[in-house]
Amino acid sequence: MAYRQHRLTWFWVLACLLFVSSIPGKVRAMGDEGAFHPRVLIVGEARFEGARTTAPARWSWELTRRTSAPARLAPTTVRADSPTLLEEPFVWWLGSTDVGALSSREITGLRAFFALGGVLFVDDSDPTTGVFERSAKRELARVLPDTNPVPLGAEHVVFRSFYLLHKPVGRLSGLDHLDAIMRNGQAQVLFSSHDLAGALAQDRHGMPSFRVTPDGDLQREMAIRLAVNVAMFVLCSNYKDDQVHAPILMRRRARDR
Repeated sequence: MAYRQHRLTWFWVLACLLFVSSIPGKVRAMGDEGAFHPRVLIVGEARFEGARTTAPARWSWELTRRTSAPARLAPTTVRADSPTLLEEPFVWWLGSTDVGALSSREITGLRAFFALGGVLFVDDSDPTTGVFERSAKRELARVLPDTNPVPLGAEHVVFRSFYLLHKPVGRLSGLDHLDAIMRNGQAQVLFSSHDLAGALAQDRHGMPSFRVTPDGDLQREMAIRLAVNVAMFVLCSNYKDDQVHAPILMRRRARDR
């Protein structure tokens, strides 16, 4: 059984890579529609500032360097209450403090995002306290009241979408699993208690902004591999038929609802 699952995993990876590599060069160009775009989610009065602001560009760069997948090399931020939230299928919510209460417009925006199949990656920058993750789960329970996070083990496709990983890591080793909110059989919210952004961030000289513990460079490499896997999961799992045109797809789904 394990051998069969291993073969199926690599068949899925190969099919995904063949699909991505078949995207015309013009579509793969930086900034074109259909590229992986690690947009940072902004809610309330929050700001995206500090050393981790380099992490989204690093995520995109590592993805394009290691795979045939397209990515936007100058990622942007997006507000939860902005119509532009619905234009692309992925958003990254990171922080270290309590997120506060989402406004009614933010809740409405996120509900629409999830209804269209969007994926949210919740990344706690200070897992030692867990304040950010707990508050994000609290507010997402208001967005998706009929769901509860469940643990995702190494058998889930997010750990096999490109690299074969045994557990998630980031700046800290954290838990040996990701929590997820599942909807219609798909993981639409992924919770990381590992500070992935901290492992990716670099200073202006290209040196790591934060020390990774306990396993140093090896752990940072595993964190980068997790980032690549999440990107490939978004590109290849959630929009299998026409993810190249994700913004068009999301607008079409909104129109047809």
